[in-house]
Amino acid sequence: MSLGYALRKIVEDYPLARLDPPAGHPLAAVIRKGAPDELRAALAPIDGPFLVKGSPGRGRKWAAVPWIAVFDPGITTSATRGYYLVYLFPAHREAVHLSLAQGTVAAIRAHGAAAGAHLRASGDALRARLVDFTDALPTTAIALGSAGALPEGYEAAHIRGLTYDLAALGDETRLRQDLATAIAAYRALKARGGLDLPGSAEGA
Repeated sequence: MSLGYALRKIVEDYPLARLDPPAGHPLAAVIRKGAPDELRAALAPIDGPFLVKGSPGRGRKWAAVPWIAVFDPGITTSATRGYYLVYLFPAHREAVHLSLAQGTVAAIRAHGAAAGAHLRASGDALRARLVDFTDALPTTAIALGSAGALPEGYEAAHIRGLTYDLAALGDETRLRQDLATAIAAYRALKARGGLDLPGSAEGA
């Protein structure tokens, strides 16, 4: 398996897999272990440490949007808070988003119905800190094709990234180069103040 193969398998198999319970499902194992293992291998040439996790959902329910994330433990170890890199799989098209994203659940807890507006506003400010990554990570908005607080929160929480169609997932060299660039942006955001913004009480 390669990183591109694992990502493509999730994209292609997820719609049908959701018709069965996730417990014991082979695709759930790919999301929890197979794809994270390939992502760790791709990260190996880059100085860490990194924590990698994948989530197909919780309990007996598949996630509307499965994800595989990379965390800098000095910033966060959870997708609920801080900021991190994540591969997101939209429900409405055969694609994958690589997203430098803000923690969504913490924003929902802190801001309630205004969480989306808060995340979008902070995303604008954070993009201004990463103007040197405009060409390398040009995607500034993502669509996940699912209603609900979490999918809509993931959309609002996006800062910068890339979107791949299925054909692009066959280029392993590009995927690894893009991952290294995204890690560089992640580290640059940390060095430039993280989530600490003027007038904000939030931090990394």
